[in-house]
Amino acid sequence: MSAENKAVFRRYFEEVLNAGNLDLVDDLIARSYVSHYPTGYDFGGGPEGVKQIVSAVRTGFPDVHFTVEDVIAEGDRVVGRWTFRGTHQGDFMGIPPTGRKVSVMGIAIYRIARGKIAEAWVAWDAMGLMQQLGAVP
Repeated sequence: MSAENKAVFRRYFEEVLNAGNLDLVDDLIARSYVSHYPTGYDFGGGPEGVKQIVSAVRTGFPDVHFTVEDVIAEGDRVVGRWTFRGTHQGDFMGIPPTGRKVSVMGIAIYRIARGKIAEAWVAWDAMGLMQQLGAVP
């Protein structure tokens, strides 16, 4: 089960976040999906909310690339440490494009149920991103 859950995690990062394949979201995200984002950057649950989040990230950073640094799985949980890199070329979180290159680290914990991501806890360096964009000192 752990190997299959890791594959779901990696597929989400590679094919959805990096490649922008929004059609795949329905296959990887449970209809009852719930996210827990401490930054408040959340569009709600289910596959449609995930599509909105992915679209917002890819609009702000069209060259976005998530590098999965580590993946650990046990039972129905997968934990991954990742690095987000991209160039701020579109509006993101109300910040107009700056043209700046950014690099941000984060950690995601996903609960997998029946082969789909059912719940997510994501912590990422939002303050670091805001500093790199010049939105805060």
